[in-house]
Amino acid sequence: MFLVLKKGASKKEIQTIEKRLHLRREFDYSKHFGKIKLKNDPLCIQKDLRNEWK
Repeated sequence: MFLVLKKGASKKEIQTIEKRLHLRREFDYSKHFGKIKLKNDPLCIQKDLRNEWK
């Protein structure tokens, strides 16, 4: 997300932009950690994918 700050903006406009930036919610990634079930070791999967084109 980005907000545009134009040259010559008043203090009030700058403050509203700051408020918008602080209102942005952070996403909680921790609830998704460890949810994928793999049949093979991740390193073996990565090596297989990289060697796929040879």
